Amino acid sequence: MPRKFAITVAYDGTDFGGWQYQTNAITIQQSLTEAIAKATTERTHVNGSGRTDSGVHAQGQVAAFVLQNWKHDSSKLALAINRYLPESIVVRHCREVVLPFDPIRDARSKRYRYTIRNSKVSDVMNHRFHWWLPKKLDHDAMRAAAKFLVGTHDFKGFETPGSPRLTTTRTVYALEVTTIPTMDGVDIWIDVEADGFLYNMVRNIVGTLRDVGADRFGPRWMLSALESRERKQTDLTAPARGLCLMQVNYLESLFLDSILQ
Repeated sequence: MPRKFAITVAYDGTDFGGWQYQTNAITIQQSLTEAIAKATTERTHVNGSGRTDSGVHAQGQVAAFVLQNWKHDSSKLALAINRYLPESIVVRHCREVVLPFDPIRDARSKRYRYTIRNSKVSDVMNHRFHWWLPKKLDHDAMRAAAKFLVGTHDFKGFETPGSPRLTTTRTVYALEVTTIPTMDGVDIWIDVEADGFLYNMVRNIVGTLRDVGADRFGPRWMLSALESRERKQTDLTAPARGLCLMQVNYLESLFLDSILQ
C-alpha cells in the first residue's frame, strides 16, 4: 500500500545549484532523491514546497514523496535517509501525510529570513550565510519602510522578470526587522511571512530596505515603489547567500503522525 511522507529539510545551499534538478550542477532535489533510493531501494519523485535558488539556504524546506514498500514508522525513515546525505543537507524530521498532500498547493504560508551583517569588518567564519555591509544602516528607517508592505498588495514591482505568474498579488502577514548584536556590529534579521512569494521577491525587498537604511531614500519611498508596480524602481537584488527558508506552514489535519524532534 502506498504511503506518503513529508520531510522537513535543512541545507547549506552554497555549493548546490538550487533546489530543482539541473543538468550541469548538483541540486538539493537530486541529492534527496538519490539518498531516499539508497535508504529504501525505491526510486521516487521528491516534490518540494518551492524552488530555492542557487546559494539560498533552508532550515525548514518541506518535500514530499510516495513509497510503496516502506513498513516502518516515519522517524526511522528520516534516520535512514540521513545516512546517505552529504553533511550540508539533513532531514530534520519526517511525518506521514495524507496521499493527496501537495507541499506547494497545501502550504498556508512560508517564512523567510534574510541576514545582513552590518559591521566594519567581515566575518570569515559565517560569510556564506549573510550579506556583509560595512556602512552603518539606519535600522529604524528600515523598520518604518517595512510596515508599508504588510497586507495584501500587488508586488509586481518586487518581482524579477523571468517567472510569469497568474497574479502578482500576495498577502504579507509579517515583515520584521530585528537587530542582533554580534562580532564588531549587528546582524539585521529581515523576517518575511506571506501566503506566497514571487521570483526574488524577498531579495528585492531586502535590496530596497538596504537603500532606505543607507539613506538613499526615505521610508515612504517603499510605498511609492510598491504602488509603481515597476521593477526599475527597486532595482537592487540582495545576494542569495543571506536568504534562508525558515518554515512552511500547513493544516495539522494533513499529517497522520507526530513530528520527530
